[in-house]
Amino acid sequence: MKNVFDETILNGMILKNRLVRSATWEGMADAQGRPTEKLAEYNASLAQGGVGLIITGYTFIRPDGKQLPGQMGIHTDDFYQDLRAMADAVHREGGKICLQLVHCGGQASTQSAGRRPLAPSAVKVDQYPETPVELTEGEIHELIGACGDGARRAMGAGFDAVQLHAAHGYLINQFLSPLTNRRTDGWGGDIAGRSRFLLECYRSVRSAVGENYPVLVKLNGSDNLPGGLTPEDALYAAQALAAEGVDALEISSGTPASGGETPVRQQIDTPEREAYNLSLAENIKNGVACPVMVVGGIRSLPVAEGIILRGAADYVALARPLIREPDLPLRWQKGDDGPARCISCNGCFKPGLKGGIKCVIDAIEREAKYVSL
Repeated sequence: MKNVFDETILNGMILKNRLVRSATWEGMADAQGRPTEKLAEYNASLAQGGVGLIITGYTFIRPDGKQLPGQMGIHTDDFYQDLRAMADAVHREGGKICLQLVHCGGQASTQSAGRRPLAPSAVKVDQYPETPVELTEGEIHELIGACGDGARRAMGAGFDAVQLHAAHGYLINQFLSPLTNRRTDGWGGDIAGRSRFLLECYRSVRSAVGENYPVLVKLNGSDNLPGGLTPEDALYAAQALAAEGVDALEISSGTPASGGETPVRQQIDTPEREAYNLSLAENIKNGVACPVMVVGGIRSLPVAEGIILRGAADYVALARPLIREPDLPLRWQKGDDGPARCISCNGCFKPGLKGGIKCVIDAIEREAKYVSL
C-alpha cells in the first residue's frame, strides 16, 4: 500500500517521502531579487526538517513580473553564485529543491514592477490593484522565452526541478481565466485558446532543460470565482499538460478575489476543514496519468495518509504548517502524529514585508513564557 513516507521518483529525481513544501513567498531576497544567505539557511532548515521536496517561493522571470518585496528573481545570470549557494545548502542537508517560475501579470503593480502591470487584457478586476496594459503578440512571445531562460538558469544553478506557477491569479492563470482573458486572437476565446500561453510556456521550459529534468506545474483546479476558470476547463488544461509530458501537477484553487475560498484559507481547525482542494485534485487525478499533488489546509497525518492511501493524490503539499514547524515531517515520521501546530491565522506573511516570514504565534508564546518566568 502507498504510504506518506514512501520513496518515489519523479523523472529521475528521488524523493524520500510524499510530503512537499508548497511554494511560499519568504520575503528574504534583496531588493533586486538576489537570494540571500538568510534565504539559503531558511531552505536548509526545511531540508533538515525532512520534507521530501522543497518548492521555492514564487520567483519572477522578469522584473516587470515582480509583486512583493523580498521576492526572489531568476531573470539574470548575475545571481548564479547565490542561487547555487541556496541549492547547495539544501543538498548538504539531503534535501531536494524545485524553483518556482512566475510572472505576476496584472497582480503586480506599478510600484513593484517598475511599470504598469502587463496582463492578457486591459480589464480592471477585483484581483488587480490597477488596470493593466494588454500584452502585444511580441510581448507574449518574449515572456514565453523568459520562462525558458529562467528554467535554464535554475537547472544550471543546481536546482533539482522547476515548477511553472499557473495558479492563484498570476499571469498564466490570467490567460486561462475568461474573466481576465478577453482576447479575440489566438491567445483567447475558448479553453483551447486560453490554454495556449500555458502550453507554450511549458514547451519553452522543456526545450531549455531537456526531457530528463523534472518540470512541474501548479494549476488552479478552479478559480472559485464567478466568470473565472472552472473545474471543467482546469481538467482540459491538465490533460493538455499531461499529453505534453509534464512530470507532476500541483492542484490548488482561488485568487485574491475569491472571498472565503482564496488559496490561503483561515480557521482550518478540524479534520473536516482540511484538504479543501482535494475534490478538485481528485477530479484532475482521475483524468490524467501523471502524478498529482494536492495543497490546501492539510494539517494532520491521518488526513495526509488517507489521501495517499486511497489514491486521491500522489503527494501532499504543505505551506503554512512548515513556517511554524519546519521539522513537522520528521516529527510525524518518528511517531508523533499530532496535528500541525499551525492555526491558519495567516499572521506569518506580514513579517515577510520586514525581512522574512515567520510564525507570529510562536513569537507571542515565547514572549508570554519569558514574562511568566
